[in-house]
Amino acid sequence: MKPVELLVIGAGSRGNSYSRYTQAYPERARVVGLAEPRDHYRERLVREYEIAPERVFTDWRQAVELPKFADAVIITTQDAQHMEPAVAFAQKGYDILLEKPMAPDVESCRTIVETAEAVGDIIFAVCHVMRYTPYTKQVKKLVDAGVIGDIVSIQHLEPVGYWHHAHSFTRGNWRNEAESSFMLLAKSCHDIDWLRHIIGQPCVQVSSFGSLKQFRKESKPSEAGEAKRCLDCAYEEQCAFSAKRFYLKALRAKKFSWPLDVITTDLSEEGVIDALRNGPYGRCVYECDNDVVDHQVVNLLYENGATAVFTMIAQTEQRDRETIIFGTKGELRGNGREIVVYDFLTEQKTTYEPYKELEEAAKKANKNPHGGHGGGDFGIMDHFIEAVAQRDPRLVLSGPQETLESHLTVFAAEQARRENRIVAVKELYA
Repeated sequence: MKPVELLVIGAGSRGNSYSRYTQAYPERARVVGLAEPRDHYRERLVREYEIAPERVFTDWRQAVELPKFADAVIITTQDAQHMEPAVAFAQKGYDILLEKPMAPDVESCRTIVETAEAVGDIIFAVCHVMRYTPYTKQVKKLVDAGVIGDIVSIQHLEPVGYWHHAHSFTRGNWRNEAESSFMLLAKSCHDIDWLRHIIGQPCVQVSSFGSLKQFRKESKPSEAGEAKRCLDCAYEEQCAFSAKRFYLKALRAKKFSWPLDVITTDLSEEGVIDALRNGPYGRCVYECDNDVVDHQVVNLLYENGATAVFTMIAQTEQRDRETIIFGTKGELRGNGREIVVYDFLTEQKTTYEPYKELEEAAKKANKNPHGGHGGGDFGIMDHFIEAVAQRDPRLVLSGPQETLESHLTVFAAEQARRENRIVAVKELYA
């Protein structure tokens, strides 16, 4: 088939991740346009993908004003900057791959979905990449095959990781609700959507508890004194959240990708030190303007009576999500890599390793054929590109209405946390 032509809006970490798919599979897709206001990030992708100058823009509005010149658009701007381009490009007839979350408020999410459906003949997908990993596909296959019977309940843990939370949600772009969105939406709409996918039923009621417990001034160790930055702190060497130790360690190990490339475009030691001295990522984690929670529990009741408990927690070792699915005939345990099924009748365990063959193939090919997020980044690109090429929206694993439903469940959960009550998801449809 002819390669699907892509216009990328936003050349940050996510835009770059999805664009890399076209390098691994040039016969399937290619980047033909880019909009990005920041010079360094724009010029980097222009060079890497040899984008024609007349298809390079500093503002996405410049691109949408032109006659349609690509098959699809990938929108990876900041959360609050999703609705306007999504609506504009949908009305222009572009197929759309939109980074999650759709938007930081209910009305904007509704507007995006309503516009996509009103236009009609476009492929619309939101980047719930967890649905597209080899791990998830194996879990879903086992559940749908009935190997553990009917799902009774699920325990699902997202261990964000102490340093990841410090990087992204205390010092970084998603630290402050007014500038991005609340934590459950920004980080964990993946997980609420994943539970919906695995259970295969709408959520009807939620309750939730959580708060910002650690990363606030009241929790600052007394030994740190009045220091506002790690470079000025006498306690820095004893602090697990030292920006100096974390980022310089990554630099000296020559790990120049995320998260190091987020804090500066100058990846010399002098450049990193300057970023820690003057930029947001060098701040003390107890002296930032963050207000998102660092731990949250969500209890969910589904239409068929199944239940789930989801826990998001910052104070963990960085690792994959962990899940236990309790069924009427058995139990399934997964850790993002390995799946173990226990059968009640035979009292036997069966282990599944969905990445084993992929990794062996990657080793032979000397490349990563499935991208980041456990293969989810390239997985969703595979499905989206094929859906665009075949004009078949069924190849997208979550259509506009199911995506809206899972987003509304997230909004309902946050409302439940703030109001300290059980919230029916249907309240948000009113």
